[in-house]
Amino acid sequence: MSKVAKFDKRKRRVRRSLNAGQAKRPRLSVHRSSQHIYAQVIDDAAGKTLAAASTIEKDLRSSGKSGANKSAAEAVGKLVAERALKAGVKEVVFDRGGYLFHGRVKALADAARESGLSF
Repeated sequence: MSKVAKFDKRKRRVRRSLNAGQAKRPRLSVHRSSQHIYAQVIDDAAGKTLAAASTIEKDLRSSGKSGANKSAAEAVGKLVAERALKAGVKEVVFDRGGYLFHGRVKALADAARESGLSF
């Protein structure tokens, strides 16, 4: 089985488990590329993004650090949590996509939890 097929299989499994009874809470979705990490809080019922943050934003990019490390992921996690709390969202479900809960994805999730989001 190829890497892409494994990734797609994990992604479908994660989304299926998220949709099974937890659709009332917004979804904290994470996308990880080789150079950046992105996070957004999505209300699937309304089809709207409530809060978003990524390492391509000027304030995070101007720090001079790479967007592809754990410290950058922690900064994005804190920022998306702050923006979600401003939007009135306190509880979310974590959508890791097809990524393993390890490294940058875990760092983002832990930082979001520490900043006040519960999932």
